[in-house]
Amino acid sequence: MGRALAGGLLRRNTRPEHICIGESVPAARESLARELGLTALEDNASVVADASVVIVAVKPQDVGKMLPPLAPLFRASHATVVSIAAGIRISSLQAWCGEGVPVVRAMPNRPALVGAGATGLYAGASVNASHRAQAESVMKAVGEVVWVGTEEALDVVTALSGSGPAYFFLLAEAMADAAADLGLEREAARKLAVATLHGSGLLAQGSDGDLARLRQEVTSKGGTTEAALRTLDAADFRKLVARAVEAAARRGAELALQFGAPKA
Repeated sequence: MGRALAGGLLRRNTRPEHICIGESVPAARESLARELGLTALEDNASVVADASVVIVAVKPQDVGKMLPPLAPLFRASHATVVSIAAGIRISSLQAWCGEGVPVVRAMPNRPALVGAGATGLYAGASVNASHRAQAESVMKAVGEVVWVGTEEALDVVTALSGSGPAYFFLLAEAMADAAADLGLEREAARKLAVATLHGSGLLAQGSDGDLARLRQEVTSKGGTTEAALRTLDAADFRKLVARAVEAAARRGAELALQFGAPKA
């Protein structure tokens, strides 16, 4: 995801010398330099020393080890810290970064890799309008941005758009498998499923966003689509999806307890 953000910023004409990446794996550092023309260093302190915005793009279990040594640098540079680590709460991030450091949580998703991401943002109490604008500008480099009013809502964002691409891929995979079982050549089924997934997304994005209306426009009375949707309704499809999203949101909250800073 860090690489996706760097690529998005470059596409939006951010100069390569204005981006520096902390990366512990030598091969990854070489790849970033070779393919994107970016400076990647092993030492995180050197990366954040003069940064105005710091993106924390590591696994949740690594955040508590990485941030505390950098706290004095955050305070000295007045950097805005934006964390995309799933589940890790503002209170933990603030404890690790230091009092007064502006901290924003962001939950982007994998389509950010192609500039079509969806990101939920939540700001801590120490974040002013300027800090919010900085965070929003970075995340807009890879797609749509939505601010949420509570930190709990970010767990729902994680379950909806953060994990959401996997739900659509699973549905497309299942559709292709079903078509192949009915006799369609498997590669043709895969291509049609992928194209249908892509085209449906473009239709939704280019519309007024009324998903129910879009569904109704595809559904002719007494037709094939209606027959399929009735089967899904009979299987409580909506309730199944609701349970899945709820499970993902619950796991996001569990990550905060598992990897967050111990309470005083």
